[in-house]
Formats: sequence, structure tokens, C-alpha cells
Amino acid sequence: MRKIDVKLISGRSIEQGIQIENKMSSEYCDVAAVCELNEKDISKLGIKDQANVTIKSKFGDVVVRARTDNRNPPGIAFIPIGPWANAVIGPVTGGCGTPQFKGVDVEVMLTFDSVLSIKELLGVI
Repeated sequence: MRKIDVKLISGRSIEQGIQIENKMSSEYCDVAAVCELNEKDISKLGIKDQANVTIKSKFGDVVVRARTDNRNPPGIAFIPIGPWANAVIGPVTGGCGTPQFKGVDVEVMLTFDSVLSIKELLGVI
């Protein structure tokens, strides 16, 4: 199975902000459980837009949907800050209380696993 190595960055997205008061909803999952990749990286993976992918780092792994976004240069993946991004970032905060959400080395690969809902991801059901 094809995989690519990229740098993960995270931040807030407008779509996520619209759903922020609705975090337990499927709508929030739809906008936060995504990995935006440049079309060149999507092509390297041999996948289509909206395919499920596993994001794996030395800290953990998570399944999200791939979304083409050419605002990212090749080699950069973006996942909105939240439970799905938290699954693959490290716990070190450097004393500021916020984990390192930028520059995390990750592998991206196609998967046939499902994207977990926020409740499933957090283990509350």
C-alpha cells in the first residue's frame, strides 16, 4: 500500500469554527476529522478526494478523510486542531500548556477503516 511522509500542521478552520458549539455532532466530525493535502500528495497516494486515510506519527494514529486543498504546498498536511489532530501530536508543551501543533512528522496511507466519531475516539461510548 502506498504511503507518503509529510509534515503535519494544525490550526483552526472556518468550517470548524462554525460547528464549535456542536462538537459532539456528525457535522463537527465532517469538518474536523479531515486531512487536507495538496493534489500532488493525493496523486502520490493514488487515492481520490474524500478517501479515508490513516495518519500515523510516533505518538499515535488516527483515521480521517483526505481532502484536496492546494493552499497547502506538497509535503504539508493540515488537520484542524481537535480530537483527531490530538491523536497524533506529542504531549510536550514546552511550559506553555499548548502542545506542538506544527511540524509533526507523519505517514499518510489509504485505509478501509472508518473515521471514528468524537465519542468513539474519546472512548465515551
